[in-house]
Amino acid sequence: MKLFSGIQPSGTIHIGNYLGAIKNWAKLQDKYQSLFCVVDYHAITSPYDPDKLPARVINTVLDFVSCGIDPQKSIIFVQSHVKEHTELAWLLNSITSIGSLKRMTQFKEKMIKYPKDVNAGILNYPILMTADILLYKAEVVPVGEDQVQHIELAREIARKFNKKFGKTFPEPKPLLTKSRRIMSLIDPTRKMSKSFDKNTYIAMTDSKETIWKKIASAMTDPARKTIKDPGNPNKCNIYNFHEIFSSKQELNKVVDACTKAKFGCLDCKQILFKNIMKELEPIQAKRKQLEQNPAMIQAIIKKGAQQAQIIATQTILEVKKKMGII
Repeated sequence: MKLFSGIQPSGTIHIGNYLGAIKNWAKLQDKYQSLFCVVDYHAITSPYDPDKLPARVINTVLDFVSCGIDPQKSIIFVQSHVKEHTELAWLLNSITSIGSLKRMTQFKEKMIKYPKDVNAGILNYPILMTADILLYKAEVVPVGEDQVQHIELAREIARKFNKKFGKTFPEPKPLLTKSRRIMSLIDPTRKMSKSFDKNTYIAMTDSKETIWKKIASAMTDPARKTIKDPGNPNKCNIYNFHEIFSSKQELNKVVDACTKAKFGCLDCKQILFKNIMKELEPIQAKRKQLEQNPAMIQAIIKKGAQQAQIIATQTILEVKKKMGII
């Protein structure tokens, strides 16, 4: 079975991106024929700096490989390097209703977020996303809950095309990432994001010292004012991170010590810090090695584009023939 997923080149990723997507992709590549794409065309639908975009694309590929995506197992490529993405998107525009696009939750959200820059690309974003998936006839797409609506639209478009022009595309199924939402270090009511203060997230490239400073200042159970107050781990964002990074033995220790006021929040954070670094340090070391070999990264991108192009060319020729475009 084929799997496709992509991520926008928004700069160095944070641990929320890693836990919610790329770490899972690294596991899935052993089970599926996988394609992982840097979706730079999607990135230009929102305000961005064109001078920084090329470096962000390279950084995203660096993140892919350092976090475990193996170019020997998976196809790693850049969306804009395969022209058939936009060609298929245009063809699919002809069978997609405007009403379907306007119902998309993310379109409504961006209408609010960018009221002075609501371009046609934001409206058509789900069609390009559909083209990304259908171009490779992917059967599964690992996504978070916020993208399920887009996958449902992709299924609808595939179904419409098959009915009108003959069986061509599988209806892709969302493969929900088995990971809890990673929340902001400062405001646990918000999802971790680089859109806010830099202290709200842990970047995968943050130094050891920076990571400790961010964890040390992170919000804990608001009801616990002093070391003598018993805490409630279920109301503590730091405990949520413990459940991801710490062992069962350490979890039991944290629950016992917190609820019985045996140690303070800083002690709890030191255990978490140790475990986060245990996971991040090998990734950071690999990334630094890759940064010293830019030719290797360029070779991975070039090879990925060539591999993706073979599949894309076959699909677009089949689609155009069935649509009567010769």
